[in-house]
Amino acid sequence: MRAVFTVFRREFGAYFATPLAYVFIVVFLALAGSLTFFMGNFFERGRADLQPFFSFHPWLYLFLVPAIAMRLWAEERKSGTIELLLTLPLTTGQAVLGKFLAAWVFCGVTLGFTFPLWLTVSWLGQPDHGVILASYIGSWLMAGAYLAIGSAVSALTRNQVIAFVVAASACFVLTVAGTPLVIGFFSSWAPTPVVEAVQGLSFLSHFMSIMRGVIDLKDLIFFLSLIAAALFATTAIVEMKKAD
Repeated sequence: MRAVFTVFRREFGAYFATPLAYVFIVVFLALAGSLTFFMGNFFERGRADLQPFFSFHPWLYLFLVPAIAMRLWAEERKSGTIELLLTLPLTTGQAVLGKFLAAWVFCGVTLGFTFPLWLTVSWLGQPDHGVILASYIGSWLMAGAYLAIGSAVSALTRNQVIAFVVAASACFVLTVAGTPLVIGFFSSWAPTPVVEAVQGLSFLSHFMSIMRGVIDLKDLIFFLSLIAAALFATTAIVEMKKAD
């Protein structure tokens, strides 16, 4: 774990050494606040909860998290620093895990800056704090899943723009997998097990389940297993492309 922590510290510090971290935080807070108060009708609803705030997170992450993930490996390969990184006394898996954890914790820090909204809704009424806490945990897990997918895509290319577009597209497919439009398309010709499998891949359905205040084991397993699978794929891709 010492090697993982070394990579984590290097990567996490790199975010705040450039304007990237500050731009991401400001954009996320501005968009989240605007969507919550204007499109989510936060005050007009007359209910003391953060449902309007969390309901927009899948769509915010869809574009913002791939923007963080696109640089994880594409930038290393383009600048040639990946050779230096992989010559250090650590395994490829440790490097992948360290870089992922740095980006995931950074997403968590950004999410933590929305804490004043929790204070606001607590001042306005008597919200269910357990539901809000579960929603924060679910949101962070979902961000990690988007990030892990983006990491795998970033390892495939040297071009950050391509990494962003492909990662955002892959995340979009997984986000809308459980919507009636997609399920209706598959149910018209696919057998029931296939339809259920497609529906089970939906980020929205798993996140909405957590937003109700119940952190079900199947939702935890879904996000954590997806993160683990994507990080394993990232490790395999980085190993495969060492010679490039």
